Amino acid sequence: MPLPVVLAGARKGVAGPKTTAASDEEEIAELFPKTYGQGAISFEAAAEPEVPDRPLRLGIVLSGGQAPGGHSVIAGVYDYVKSVSRDSKLYGFLGGPKGVFTGKYVEVTDEQMDAYRNMGGFDMICSGRDKIESAEHFKGARDTAAALELDGLLVAGGDDSNTNAAVLAEDFKANGSKTAVIGVPKTIDGDLKVHPHIPVSFGFDTACKVYSELAGNVALDALSSRKYYHWIRLMGRAASNITLEVAL
Repeated sequence: MPLPVVLAGARKGVAGPKTTAASDEEEIAELFPKTYGQGAISFEAAAEPEVPDRPLRLGIVLSGGQAPGGHSVIAGVYDYVKSVSRDSKLYGFLGGPKGVFTGKYVEVTDEQMDAYRNMGGFDMICSGRDKIESAEHFKGARDTAAALELDGLLVAGGDDSNTNAAVLAEDFKANGSKTAVIGVPKTIDGDLKVHPHIPVSFGFDTACKVYSELAGNVALDALSSRKYYHWIRLMGRAASNITLEVAL
């Protein structure tokens, strides 16, 4: 996938107006007093690229069901931190969110990244559906972030996973952690509203292409026999975006 135009060339981050919720604004503001209403960041052209002046230390965790593109997300982050400094570190947390609060991780290396670059699946560091929800879980996550001196933690997942990321970011902020939490939209359901520069989450597009080919094969078979009914059931939660896309 080509680099989005908004990130191409020399760019600098500029803080914009405060963000708001589409609904239930007061309730959400009460739940997230430390992180709600932060300014949206836009990227504008600059004379020189804005680059950190020291090595970065980032962590990444894959959450929820696997999807083609997970390893590409890891590769993109890895390539960036290494472009900042060869001394930068990227840690992959094993088995999903549980790896964060139990402190199970690996440092991503050139050899490991080369073996998984552009490969499907999530098997490089694997995924999980655990939630970070108890006081013990939050403390474990803070301790892990502090021990690794993480500048940021990226959570690639769907709506549940990004809610988890939002709650974790609130806890980090409330407890003075320097670690920023970044959500990466990944869902087969296509039910995450993403940024105009990222029109679709990874996972959804691949699923629709595969399902469309299979549905087309079944349709041709039904047209040939004309004496059977074929029912095709697709996942996608209540949104049914996959069903609509495959039908189209």
